[in-house]
Formats: sequence, C-alpha cells, structure tokens
Amino acid sequence: MFQKILIANRGEIACRVAATARRLGIRTVAVYSDADASARHVAMCDEAVHIGGNRPQDSYLRADRILAAAVATGAQAIHPGYGFLSENDAFAQACHDAGVVFIGPPPSAIAAMGSKSAAKALMERAGVPLVPGYHGDNQDPACLQAQADRMGYPVLIKASAGGGGKGMRAVQQSSDFAAALASCQREAQASFGSAHVLVERYVTQPRHIEIQVFGDTHGHYVHLGERDCSVQRRHQKVLEEAPAPGMTAERRAQMGEAAVAAARSVGYVGAGTVEFICEQDGRFYFMEMNTRLQVEHPVTEAITGLDLVEWQLRVAAGEPLPLTQADIRFSGHAIEARICAENPAQQFLPATGTLQVLRAPAHQSFALAPVRMDSGVREGDAITPHYDSMIAKLIVWGEDRSAALARLDAALADLHITGLSHNVSFLRRVAATRSFSQAQLDTALIEREHAALFEGPPLPIEHAVAGAILRLHCDETRQTGADPWSRPDHWRLHGQARREIRLHVDGQSLRVIQTVQADGTWQLSWDAVTVSVRPFSLSDGPVLDADVHGQRLRLSVYRHDQDLDVFTPAGHTRVQRVDPLHQGDASGAGSGRLTALMPGKVVAILVQEGQTVKQGDALAVTEAMKMEHTLTAPHDGTVSAVLCGVGDQVAEGVELLRLDVAA
Repeated sequence: MFQKILIANRGEIACRVAATARRLGIRTVAVYSDADASARHVAMCDEAVHIGGNRPQDSYLRADRILAAAVATGAQAIHPGYGFLSENDAFAQACHDAGVVFIGPPPSAIAAMGSKSAAKALMERAGVPLVPGYHGDNQDPACLQAQADRMGYPVLIKASAGGGGKGMRAVQQSSDFAAALASCQREAQASFGSAHVLVERYVTQPRHIEIQVFGDTHGHYVHLGERDCSVQRRHQKVLEEAPAPGMTAERRAQMGEAAVAAARSVGYVGAGTVEFICEQDGRFYFMEMNTRLQVEHPVTEAITGLDLVEWQLRVAAGEPLPLTQADIRFSGHAIEARICAENPAQQFLPATGTLQVLRAPAHQSFALAPVRMDSGVREGDAITPHYDSMIAKLIVWGEDRSAALARLDAALADLHITGLSHNVSFLRRVAATRSFSQAQLDTALIEREHAALFEGPPLPIEHAVAGAILRLHCDETRQTGADPWSRPDHWRLHGQARREIRLHVDGQSLRVIQTVQADGTWQLSWDAVTVSVRPFSLSDGPVLDADVHGQRLRLSVYRHDQDLDVFTPAGHTRVQRVDPLHQGDASGAGSGRLTALMPGKVVAILVQEGQTVKQGDALAVTEAMKMEHTLTAPHDGTVSAVLCGVGDQVAEGVELLRLDVAA
C-alpha cells in the first residue's frame, strides 16, 4: 500500500479521499488555488502545495504543476477525484512517465471512453446496445443538422468529451437546431477543450441507470449493482438512489454483464461507471462510461457496506479486487441528495455567497451511517463563482425505500443553511411528489411536477411572520433587559402594548401590527389576516418554541442584520425586516435594465441596438460555474442599449442591456 498520495482536486471529493487515506494510515498532500488557501480539504490533509490562481485553468487543470508537486513531496500516487483532470488521458500518461501511480484506469482506457463517439463505436463492436444516432467525425453544422433531420425530432446534442450535463441540449424541432448546436459547442469547448458533439435520438420518458464497475490489474472484474439517477435538472443529477426501483434480479444481471463487458473491452482498471439510458419497458442502451469515481458513489457504499475509495487505492497499489461477484451482497435502500448553492425558481441559476449558517442533522461524514453528509465547506466559508456550486451530499439509508424516504425528509428538514440561495426546500418537495414517492421515475420528473415544485409557498406565511417577530422580540429583550421603559413595543402599565413592524415575505410587503394581550399572548395582524401567538420557550439561540394559531411549533430562526431565516418542520423561508426610514426606491424593477444575475463571462450577444424582440427571446449568454446561462427578454420591446461585449467579465448586478417596453 502507498505511504503518501497527492489528491489532485478540491472540495468534497478531496476531503472524501483524505478521510479514507487517513483511516488506512496513508499520508496526504493537498493542492490549492488562491481561492482555496483556507479551504477544508487543505486543513484535512497532512501537507499542501499552492498551484496557482483562482481559475481552474490556472490551478486544478495545470497538470505540470500538480505532477511537480507530487514529485517534490514524495507522493507515490495521485488520486484525481472527479472533474478537472480525472478523465484526462494525457495527465494519466504523464503520471506514468514520471513514475507516479495514477489512481484510475490506464490512459488507453480513458482515451477509449473519453470520446462518446469513439466509445459508442467500441461498444457496438462489443455487442452493447446503443441508441440510434450520429457519432461520426464530420462536425460541419449542415451535416449535423441533416443527420438530426433524418433521425427525426426530438434529438439530443451531446459533447463527445463531456459529462455533467455540460454541452448538452435537447432539440424539439429543426428550426432550433442551429442555435442549440452553437451553444453546445461553445460550452463543450470551454469545459473540455473540444467542441466535438454527437447527435442521438431523444428517448422519451427515459430513466438514467448506471452500473458501478471495478477492474484490477489481474484481469478480474465485478459490478456493484446499479444506481438510478433519473431525477435531473439541466441534465445534471439531483437525487440518486440504489438499488433502482423496480429493478429485477434478471435485469440487474443483464445490465451488469453489459457494463463488465464494456470495462473488459478496454482493459479497464479501478472504479468506473457505465451509464445507460433506459426505456420504461426495461430496454437499455449504452450512453457513456465515466472513467472515474462518481459523485453519487456513497449510495453504492451504503447498500454494499464497502468503501470504494479504499478499493481504488488497493487496486492502484496492485492488489486484487477484495471480493468476487458472488461475494457481493446488497442490503436496504439508499438515497443521495445533492445540496447546491442555486436558485431553483430562477432555472437553477448557481448562487454565490457566504455560508452564514450551516447546521446539519446528526450524521457521520465520509463514513457509512444511516445519515451521512459529505461536504468540502464549513460554516463561514464562501461559495465562489470559480468552481461548482455543490455545498454537500446528504446520503440516507433505510431498510427499504419508504424508510429511506422518511429519513431523507427528516434530515433535509434539519439541514439549515443561510447566507445564499440553495435547493434544500426544493429537494424536500421533489422527494414528496407523487412521482418520486411512488417511483414513477424518468428524466422529465421535475418538469412534470412543476406545479408541486415551484408554485407553492416555501412556508405558511403565518409561520414565517411569527418566527421572524419572535426572533426580533428575543433580540430586543436581550439588548434592553428587563427595563420596561426601554422596550420598543410601546409597553404601558395599563392596556395593550401595540406596535407596527414592516416585513418583506415571499414577495409581499407586510405592515404587521403586533398586539400583546394581558395574558401574554400576541396578536399579529396584517391585511385581512390575524394570527395568535403564545410564546413558550424563547432564547438567544436559534431554537424557539411557540403556539402559532393553535399549532405548537418548534422554530429555528437565524438573524443576519435585517434578514431572518425561519425554519420549521414544514420548510424554510427568508423574511426581511424593512426599516421605513431607509427603504430604497424599487422603481427600477421593470425599467428595462437587464443585469447579470451572478458573476461570469459574456460569451454571446444575440441582439443589437434598435432590434425588436419578443418576451422570452434570447438576448445574451453568460458563462459561470462552467455552465452557460441565457438572458431572455422579460417582455416585448426594443433593445435600446447593449452595454457589454463578448469576452467581458461581469460582476453580479452589472447592467448588460436595456430594453424599452413595446408601445
């Protein structure tokens, strides 16, 4: 076994690898960019080497600097994690040439599977089922469009060298093909250094099921069962589970044999994942092979009881696979939820900011447990625009799927994050939908359940208002003490104390009248609403206990300046206290100023000054966190000014265009 390894990655996966290495007594070397000098993965490793600037191309994609760091620190092997250089055959070859073990497959296997087009040709020869499509080298847009027109719509354009949903677009009609192709090629070039794409028939109501495979240097291969990754947004996974609901032993054996055949055909070594697109009737087609560990590998660990990173290390050190296929057993059901900094209501736009609060349910990190949470960040850390937006992975295990679902909901309810937009409440709603709870799975689940996921309030407004005012009361009491003359609630010796508090909740501006009754209960009134509140246990900490309109509630309320984040078992929402003396002029809303929703780079301007546009027309495209984001017209109008150019780096809130409302 190795004495020292270098981890060529950052964030959660770097911490994950470091945890297993520490358990095995292996010393670890971290690498870090300027932005990650104080990151959690640096703290978890025994040594750390600075490798460059914030941009991945200046640091985590600098193979020369990473390899030099490994040689300088005496690391015997490099674990690439996932993303960055993990599927770069040239990097794997450079490690081999330098006498450093690459903890992954041989360069030839990475190269064979790295191009989706070449991999599909290889799989066709190996007898693995394929979706009909064009996987050739002719990348002329006219040729690609002709192939799509011949196949019939809808079709799927996919980056040949890609993954993670980048460089991928579904196209419903021929007239949309050219624009979608251009966007895919830009995104593919930016993310993977290659604009090569393939075009396939788009399978309707598909399930995304993948098989975890392992190979060793002794010619042994096994599969560790399947994971269902059908719940996706923007072609990126949201919830993953194992085993796949409805999977029969016979179908598992068929898919497992196909996956092992794929691995064997390229002399695969280490951990890999063979991904299949599946029809509702069970037919399956090879989609791609990811020649690395997957983000969702913990659900396989949960149902097998195995540590897949340990297997990677042992195989890379030349040991045979620890188990044969007959030895592998499955137990229970596991689900993983990806906790991301993003705004689901704005097409899952990635978010940036500081994790003011990051409080998790009782759990284990990087280890098997009924509730596990793996994270590369800590409370107080920042989510920046330089890297992906994942905050953590929450993994739950249950004796069966219903038990796992119940544990997932309870764990998500106890996961409190403030300081930036995130998807925790959205994940709870997804898991509670009829489609997910009854395992009616396909990749369009989120679109199909749109009403349940996006149209309801995150929390009953009565609970949000009561929680905010309870927290304000606690803070004011702490500041003023018991002196009634200093209290801000218009206390009086005889009669009711009454005051007005202005709040902003779920897009509504409220003037809440708080009246304190003689028996200690409160009456909160706004518009035509009246809510009674009886405080029970109030404290300086976040947890409050009160009866709200006849319902006993345990609330957790976190305050940062005038922002109050209210959490109850029903959900979470943010309330803002409004100072009537310092209200900004909101008249700019709808004035035609179109601004950048987050820091990024302008990659395309699709209109020019004086052009007439319709609501929903694409105006400009920005790139942030490795993904493209299209700015669309909020209403019909005329472009009166274009204030940015292609290649510009823009900050959040910077004005990009002006759009005059149509007369």
